[in-house]
Amino acid sequence: MKDRIAVGLASFGMSGRVFHAPLLSQHKNFSITRIVRRSGDDAIGQCPNALIARTYDELLHDENIDLIIVNTPDRFHHSMAKLALEAGKHVVVEKPFTQTHEEGIELVRLAAEKHLVLTVFQNRRWDGDFLTVKKVIEEKMIGRLVEFESHFDRYRPAVQQASWKEQAATGAGVVYNLGSHMIDQALVLFGKPDAVTAHTAVIRPGGEVDDWYDIRLHYPDVRVSLGSSYLVRELGPRYILHGTQGSFLKPGIDPQEAALARGERPGSPDWGKEPDAHMGLLHTENKGDVFRGYVETIPGNYMAFYDAVYDAIAGGRPPAVTAREGLHVVRIIAAVKQSVAERRTVDITGDW
Repeated sequence: MKDRIAVGLASFGMSGRVFHAPLLSQHKNFSITRIVRRSGDDAIGQCPNALIARTYDELLHDENIDLIIVNTPDRFHHSMAKLALEAGKHVVVEKPFTQTHEEGIELVRLAAEKHLVLTVFQNRRWDGDFLTVKKVIEEKMIGRLVEFESHFDRYRPAVQQASWKEQAATGAGVVYNLGSHMIDQALVLFGKPDAVTAHTAVIRPGGEVDDWYDIRLHYPDVRVSLGSSYLVRELGPRYILHGTQGSFLKPGIDPQEAALARGERPGSPDWGKEPDAHMGLLHTENKGDVFRGYVETIPGNYMAFYDAVYDAIAGGRPPAVTAREGLHVVRIIAAVKQSVAERRTVDITGDW
């Protein structure tokens, strides 16, 4: 096994500063070699041993770089990941994987032909709240699950006109942004749905892209609802689960992103541990005994994503998030767009 993987970071925007650079810098098996900055050297303050690259080509042509992180705006994911694979580099693509299913298929095939690792940064598989919900379902704490509702709401009343995430020309929107996380979590829990029914809207004055959605994923035995809005000032439960024996309601959101933004790093005391006030409420029954109380949240662990990336590159194991799983998320998003455009439920059986 190679001890350290040399990394090139394609961007030092929000995801680079808050997620990838801190996690990679803290991981013993990775070293950030180059960071693309069109201007300025601010990345050096966070990654003092890295070199600043002014162009993406410098990453592609650096023979010492093993892995490139494509964490640029969504519309560049396909083209930049393709160039990296063609240059013989392993690739981590920021979510969403690509903007179209066809683009994703091309990358999956290219990575297979080149025998390279290609994975998608679906880090919220390692949110503590999601890990806890997964445990509640797997251990049948509320019996057979019949209804699953997930929310990822924010209060951002002002449209950030300068952000590419708010501009229609970039093909962005909250479905691609937060929806890719929620869809990925649903696929982890329940697998591929039979059909998709979706509604999206632009609810803020001056908005150009969707900032609200209601997505229903159709499964034979469980009703799955995913929702997000940028105009929720008073948050409700993050997850609502109902089963044949009880219910589980989980408030709050994983604290890792906020901690990373504050400059805290994995390995610090109580990393990934949320406040007790955010523990989920479990009300259930087991063999006639009724229980109503709180379930301690499993600590989140974003470093597990890069643990798996290292094992995939150095040890030949499959990554924790496969490129094909990223492709499945893109397929669901395409069905969401189709459902909204055609105002109908879209059957996706056999489309995989």
